[in-house]
Amino acid sequence: MITLALIGFVGGLITGISPCILPVLPVIFFSGGTQSARGEERATVSRWRPYLVIAGLVVSFSVFTLVGSLLLALLHLPQDLIRWAGLIVLVLIGIGLIVPKFEHILEKPFSWIPQRSVSTERGGFLLGIALGAVYVPCAGPVLAAITVAGSTGRIGVETIILTVTFAVGAALPLLAFALAGRRVAERVKTFRKHQRGIRMTGGIVMIALAIGLVFNLPQLLQRVIPDYTSALQDSFGGTSQVEESLNLGGLVNDQNKDLDECHNNATMLESCGTAPDITGIQEWFNTPENAPIALDRLKGKVVLIDFWAYSCINCQRSVPHVTAWYERYKDSGLEVIGIHSPEYAFEKEPRNVRAGAEALGIEYPVALDNSLSTWTNYRNRYWPAHYLIDAAGVVRNVQFGEGNYDATEGFIRELLQDANPDLQLPDRTDVADTTPTGSITRETYLSPNKVVNFGGDEKYSALTTSFTYPATLRADSFALDGNWMLDGQFITPRSGEAAIKLSYHAREVRIVLAGRGTVTVTAGGTTRTIEVSGTPESYQLVKTEGLLEGSLEVRFGAGIQAYSFTFG
Repeated sequence: MITLALIGFVGGLITGISPCILPVLPVIFFSGGTQSARGEERATVSRWRPYLVIAGLVVSFSVFTLVGSLLLALLHLPQDLIRWAGLIVLVLIGIGLIVPKFEHILEKPFSWIPQRSVSTERGGFLLGIALGAVYVPCAGPVLAAITVAGSTGRIGVETIILTVTFAVGAALPLLAFALAGRRVAERVKTFRKHQRGIRMTGGIVMIALAIGLVFNLPQLLQRVIPDYTSALQDSFGGTSQVEESLNLGGLVNDQNKDLDECHNNATMLESCGTAPDITGIQEWFNTPENAPIALDRLKGKVVLIDFWAYSCINCQRSVPHVTAWYERYKDSGLEVIGIHSPEYAFEKEPRNVRAGAEALGIEYPVALDNSLSTWTNYRNRYWPAHYLIDAAGVVRNVQFGEGNYDATEGFIRELLQDANPDLQLPDRTDVADTTPTGSITRETYLSPNKVVNFGGDEKYSALTTSFTYPATLRADSFALDGNWMLDGQFITPRSGEAAIKLSYHAREVRIVLAGRGTVTVTAGGTTRTIEVSGTPESYQLVKTEGLLEGSLEVRFGAGIQAYSFTFG
């Protein structure tokens, strides 16, 4: 219990200093320094107001995250009702700060409470409740575990402890800002003399936050500002102790407890329990009006769940088979659902996923699982992964990674025939299996918190800025040359030219790049230039007919970010 509480608190604290809190900081700051209209006469600030705001945020975030979705589902209410209610309360409080008479109207329903009011001075708890309803912290391992538990109803003492400690950890930095706002209001003479203006400014900020949340403007802000905590979040979430405590990738609940009955590369259909729910999806596309899909509405159809990420080369080699199956068998009763589960932060951007899906020819429904809720609910660990579900809603086959396509298509045909014995199936698909055979270099991440295969002499750390090639580079490794900045997601040259040398075993080598500029690739005695423009994309560096042991060098100009090497 103590370990779980500590994990929740640390995970929340990391979230509390991340860019995700930036949109609410102005509201938190003003919440500590504004008074009610009656408070102008006393020119004092409520001592407890900052604590009440944060207490309200902790309570509402914990309750809404754990049981909000279940309660709304039981009441047959829209899942975004709580968020909209929070936005309305924010607007009302903002108007109350600007218009004192309106504030008094808000207080009237609570006038029966002795010596209390829901004014903007004493109503800090209500403001915190509203903020907790609209506050969306950055996804991480702790939040993913909490979200899955709440969505599936697996709520026990451990889950409650994890949720509350996470909320407290995330709220502490916000409390510091609220206390700073109160201190400024108490100590700075200008604040005491211009309370009316300060109240109006606070009200405008709250209304602006509500409007911004409606149009998802905070997400735009978070994309502009680099996630300076990503390395810390990944290194924390990637430790074996955290993974074991949260049971990520193996969170067993009543929905997924029988998935162990399925085996990878199986030679016959198995029975592995009713398919777990698709849960925690941020957005859908390729569905009528982009509406969500519930598996229980697909009874009578054979369903293939495909976990993928658009920049994953393994998924890029697998998707052509999936799209071919969908095109060939959709009229025979097959439904395919692509669960896009991001490896990188840039893969959470819906625009990028849509572009990636279009480039791969994906026309079947796609769900954006940015919090990895469905990924965890299926106890998945791999990109790609296929879960084949029969017409009764039972998982009958699980395939991890690439390959075994002939067997998977055979299982699809068998289940379609079982569902409709009189069905005349079309011919099998004919897509070449490009799964690599033999020993190839493993996928090589370049961020310091995920790095593998580094063969340089320096310590591969964000604190290291200058690199030099080693005298010899061992097989299946890379080294840097020049001045580099190592970020939590990528690496980028600091100034002037910088380069990466790579030793590999593969038929194909690709690199994921973003930004604007050029890179120069030297391999096999030839040199060519690649133009890089826009969001992260996979670029081919080498392509040969057979497995090759080789080396290459990539020289970078300014403005380019490099994420990883992938091999085929």
